[in-house]
Amino acid sequence: MSETYLPVVTGVAVIGDHVLRLLFSDGTVGDVDLSAERWTGVLEPLSDPSFFNQVAVDTESGTVTWPGGIDLAPEPLYEQAHAHPLVAA
Repeated sequence: MSETYLPVVTGVAVIGDHVLRLLFSDGTVGDVDLSAERWTGVLEPLSDPSFFNQVAVDTESGTVTWPGGIDLAPEPLYEQAHAHPLVAA
């Protein structure tokens, strides 16, 4: 595997208030807590939980997206999920 390889997001679920469970193409599954984020500018709609819950996977960009073209860079999402991976029982 190349050092520049970045797994892409293949699955997402909202599991709490601004908390996502992400599945990546390398099999990593982890939770990403975004509840402390202060959403401003074009990301401001993400502060509304009902809007945040409309998250989906964009298979072209390999990250999570919301209506209106809002998305988050996959690199920090992977770092957070990889730092606190979930392990199957």
